[in-house]
This record gives sequence, C-alpha cells and structure tokens, in this order.
Amino acid sequence: MKNRYKVLSNKDDMTWLMIGINLYYARIGGALRAINMDIGEKIKRLRTGKQLTQEELANRCELSKGFISQVENNLTSPSIATLIDILDILGTNLKEFFSEDLNEKITFKQDDMFEVEDEDLGYTFRWLVPNSQKNDMEPVMVEIMPGGRYKEEKPHEGEEFGYVIKGTLTLYMGDKKYKVKKGESFYYKARANHYITNEGKTPVAMVWVSSPPSF
Repeated sequence: MKNRYKVLSNKDDMTWLMIGINLYYARIGGALRAINMDIGEKIKRLRTGKQLTQEELANRCELSKGFISQVENNLTSPSIATLIDILDILGTNLKEFFSEDLNEKITFKQDDMFEVEDEDLGYTFRWLVPNSQKNDMEPVMVEIMPGGRYKEEKPHEGEEFGYVIKGTLTLYMGDKKYKVKKGESFYYKARANHYITNEGKTPVAMVWVSSPPSF
C-alpha cells in the first residue's frame, strides 16, 4: 500500500487537522452522533460522486467492504488515520471535509502542482490540478526519458486522452502498438492492459488526462 499521508507543511494545515480531530472525537451530549452522521453521509456522497463502489473504495484503502458500509451507515467510526486515508482516496482532506465554505479554485500556478519522479522507469509525473482525484477528470504532465516507460495499467473503467508536446511516444494497448508523434493525440477506453514508452532518442513530453481519475 503506498504512503498516502502527507506532511503538514504550514500552520493552517495543522489548525485544520486539530479542528478535525477535536470535532471528530467530540463527546459532549449528542455531538458525536451528529458528527458521525455527517461523516457517513459525506463519505458516501464523495464515493458515489467518484463512481466507486464500496468494494472498490475498500480495496484502495485496504479495508473491508463491510467496514466501509458500517462507516457510511454510522454504525462504526474510523480512526483519524483511517479517515485521512479514506479522504485521500476520495480526493480530499480533513480541511476540505470539515469546511463547507471553501471557495472553488479555478486557476492553478506551478507551485500548486505536485510532482513525482521514478528514476528506475525514467519518467516524471506532474499533477496539474491539486487533488484532482475528486474531480471527473485528472490531467497530468508526463515526461519520459529515452528508454523510459510508465508502468503498465490493467483494464479499468473510464477513458484516457493524451497529447504529445515533444518527441514520439509508443502506446501499447493489449497486443497492439501505436506511435504518437509531436502534435498528435490518442484517445481510448481503458478496456485492455495499456502503457506508454519512449523508444526514441529524445525526451517525450505529453499531457495525459484520465476520466474518471486513475493515475
């Protein structure tokens, strides 16, 4: 299971973490029951909005389907660590989860983007929209060094689109192989195993979009 916990980098994040913990573990009168009801309903709403079944959410969190069902029906309360993990899979965090008045952000700067580099496979992944897992589509910028590749993905629900900005990439879909050059694009339903490689001598740069999010 990958590490989904994020370092809290500023006082604002810490403040919202403490607010979430204090609200979550409130024990005064009927507060806990009311809060648990909100948590269960909100988790279910987020899950269905992501078009995930209880089983799919449970598998991604390495939990049981029964546990997710109990949480959504307010029959049990997840630990704060488990709640953070569930919210991360659903594309949100404690701050957003417990706040009803956050303004929707429309534009994003380079500092908002999150980047991951895999030196072994020779690629860099940059999420262009923070927490895009909660949206209907997930846009990323991908750079692949010569001889590099992105990991193979199994069939899944949804569609993917890519536009090559630089170089020529090779797209493998099942037993088929496609060359996609600079200025060209690809679009497919993810019904077969698929992955991309850079079999050329120059770096590849592309914009890749998955709907629903799957990266």
